[in-house]
Amino acid sequence: MEFPTTKKPLGILSLTSLVTGTMIGSGIFLLPAQLAKLGTMSLLSWIITTFGAILLGIILAKMSILVPKNGGPYAYSRAGLGDFIGFQTAYTHWIALWESVIALILAMFGYLAIFFPILTQTLPMFISSIAILWILTIYNTRGAKAVGILQTITTILKILPILAIIVFGFIHFNANYLSFDFDPTNHSYNYSILSSAAGVTLWSFIGMEAATIPYDHVKNPEKTIPLATILGIIIASLIYIASSIVIIGLIPIGELANSATSPFITAAELLFGNTGKWIIIAGAIISCLGCANGLMFIQGQIASAAAENNLFPSVFAQKNKHQMPSGGLIITAMIQTVVLAMLLYKTIGDQFDIIVAIASLAALIPYLYSMAASLVVFKQQQHNITNSIYIFIAFLTAIYSFWILTIMKNTVILHGSFLIFIGVILYAILYDAQEKIK
Repeated sequence: MEFPTTKKPLGILSLTSLVTGTMIGSGIFLLPAQLAKLGTMSLLSWIITTFGAILLGIILAKMSILVPKNGGPYAYSRAGLGDFIGFQTAYTHWIALWESVIALILAMFGYLAIFFPILTQTLPMFISSIAILWILTIYNTRGAKAVGILQTITTILKILPILAIIVFGFIHFNANYLSFDFDPTNHSYNYSILSSAAGVTLWSFIGMEAATIPYDHVKNPEKTIPLATILGIIIASLIYIASSIVIIGLIPIGELANSATSPFITAAELLFGNTGKWIIIAGAIISCLGCANGLMFIQGQIASAAAENNLFPSVFAQKNKHQMPSGGLIITAMIQTVVLAMLLYKTIGDQFDIIVAIASLAALIPYLYSMAASLVVFKQQQHNITNSIYIFIAFLTAIYSFWILTIMKNTVILHGSFLIFIGVILYAILYDAQEKIK
């Protein structure tokens, strides 16, 4: 259901904040330490991942014009490759997003526990995490405008302390640190290091497609969605690259790799003393909260779009007076609650790693399918030089998405294959139900 133009709540600021805010979550605070274990060569992975993300963004932006529908990658995959691939795209994308929300809530409690040590205990952490999950769910039912306002505020609040570290960090920057352990394997430009690092940095780019998904809620979508997509990806990428370089230029690579806390906390203490430490911790909490808010919003929109095409159960399409898919949001929150309960026996770190790995793989499938679908859609358009350029870019991004899939760990691929298999069975069941209705 489309709204009248005057009632569409998402403009360029809120939509760009949606992209930037969903990309910049917990990853930016944790990744420098993870990348440090691979040597300073791993910084090159940011360039590779950013290049791939911008290419993906270009194609997604173009597809938002050619396929003007809610759902983003789901709508594009269905338009180019049919209902079955469309369902698989919506299904894996939906899983990737709600799992990412769980990961962000877990990461947020890792920081909250510094303020409130009782949250290191299993039961208090579980009760509190469930409370945050349901508060966010209820808030998301209040409308796209409310989601956009929170997203804009949290994006600004999370970026300000990071920018402070970037600016003041360059003043105290030690360029010599960048040459330490450039390649721990002693093989220049080692492929395995770059591949491993690219797999790690991918987590930080989940959400790059956010602006394309809530099409029906966007003011002047033909212009706003492409602009917000590219702007959001560029802003987030520049912050990722600059902050990672600064952190490595402030903290020796060996110390960084063995850091027991977020490298940003260590850097903030070096630059601003104890006050800086608490500001960064607060910024990390806000970052996780804002990112979870954005991902929950687009998760609901994807499931709703699929349900409106009879590819998801109809409950996911049920909307309240604020035109939000409240039925789907509540059903998804119930699933997330069960998953959180199942993860109780593991530590926060173990929980986070498991969820991140599966979510990253599940997010790659929609990227790959939507890029393949875009090749079909572009070829259906009138052939010209511009269209040929888009076909070439779409081909490159499809290869890029497939390459990232090939470097995933075997256990992650196994879990992902299991998810896809379940999706095939679910599609068959839903298809059979639709045929009976007809």
